[in-house]
Amino acid sequence: MVFTSSVERSSPDRLANERDALTQQLDFHRATLLRKLDGLDDEALRRPMTASGLSLLGLVKHLADTEHSWFIKIYGGSTEPDLYAVPGDREAEFRAEPGETTDGLVGQYLQVCERASALVAAGDLDDVVTTPWGSEANLRAILLHMTQETARHNGHADIIREAIDGATGH
Repeated sequence: MVFTSSVERSSPDRLANERDALTQQLDFHRATLLRKLDGLDDEALRRPMTASGLSLLGLVKHLADTEHSWFIKIYGGSTEPDLYAVPGDREAEFRAEPGETTDGLVGQYLQVCERASALVAAGDLDDVVTTPWGSEANLRAILLHMTQETARHNGHADIIREAIDGATGH
């Protein structure tokens, strides 16, 4: 089955206020990640394309885990477990395992993004939380970090997608 993203990608409003600018940029990059998957089957999406074994689905899995950690656990204060932690295996969140499906991993990513967006909408950009590493961060910094993290991995997705089938742009 070939993947088709159900997420619409909208260009951010270049005259938006701070909150809207931050959330629109993150949403743009979230949608961009899923567009990198469009038109590929499960085999291509999980194909390791780097020496470390990184795949497009691995990027989706990692970003779901990262959003969950920063927004749900750190900012939201949830004590629920990490999504994909495997004791002694720091790279587990980057691998699409045989029993994990494209629909399941993308669905988890979308669910985490929805939960994160709800927390952000209810929060204040100046809300401060303490990270597990003992430093403080406000919601603004977390939004900036997640936008940077997602955009950086979209660059990886660009290269992986081009190596799979030559597609560029998206």
